[in-house]
Amino acid sequence: MSALLLGLLLAGGPPLLLVASKPVGDNGTVPLVLWHGMGDSCCNPLSMGSIKKMVEEQISGIYVLSLMIGKNVMEDTENGFFMDVNQQVAMVCDILSRDARLQGGYNAMGFSQGGQFLRAVAQRCPTPPMKTLISVGGQHQGVYGLPRCPGESSAICDMIRKALNSGAYSDAVQKHLVQAQYWHDPLNDQLYRKHSLFLADVNQERAVNETYKTNLQRLQKLVLVKFLRDSVVDPVDSEWFGFLKSGQAKETETLQESVLYKEDRLGLAAMDAAGKLLFLAADGDHLQFSREWFTSTLLPLLR
Repeated sequence: MSALLLGLLLAGGPPLLLVASKPVGDNGTVPLVLWHGMGDSCCNPLSMGSIKKMVEEQISGIYVLSLMIGKNVMEDTENGFFMDVNQQVAMVCDILSRDARLQGGYNAMGFSQGGQFLRAVAQRCPTPPMKTLISVGGQHQGVYGLPRCPGESSAICDMIRKALNSGAYSDAVQKHLVQAQYWHDPLNDQLYRKHSLFLADVNQERAVNETYKTNLQRLQKLVLVKFLRDSVVDPVDSEWFGFLKSGQAKETETLQESVLYKEDRLGLAAMDAAGKLLFLAADGDHLQFSREWFTSTLLPLLR
């Protein structure tokens, strides 16, 4: 979900196109791949365009890819609502595998839903290797509510709410609504596990895929950023891989209290023990942070 705010305000798919900084030589920097959130686009000068420019200014010579899902900015924004997530992930994997500048490895930073989408890339596509994944407000255990959505997309948000309430796990809704693919209903665990096309698969809610587990553990670091005053993500604990306890919709549990962790279905317990999990907090609403916070907290992880 994206109403990407940087400082006072940062706002927040067909062949896949990429927007990138100009090619650079081997200057010792690790390339960076960005994936925007819902309602945003690759190139919005108030959001992802600003992030891309700031990284390039702070890390001299770095190669930055900001993913565009579609042929243009409008398609990119629409596909964040309506294009099958598994198809998006497959397209990204293909593009990354063909980019010569990424073959030595890259870091990745996903904003809101872009965080869980890039985690899927790490699990499904180990070549080229993702080194560090920074999830900025990503919903790794999904959502059970769409309280605010991006304000500039209110009509679309109202339509999505109605579709989710009427049948998030129907084939039609699952296949054509991005947010349904990470809708996690704790009151209907069986329906979720059986019919979730994306999240239940990447979270190993059915049979454990050992390849997913092995690939994720290849990350040098998985960084999870939670927004302490988030009014968009419900429950906000999902940003740290927590969620609502099964069978009810009030009490939450942490990642460490979950079956996912206790059975180590994703390898997160092993990563935690190895110091590969980093939990960070930002004192703001969803995707609201200052340039100073970004520069002092996240940029050092990219150097």
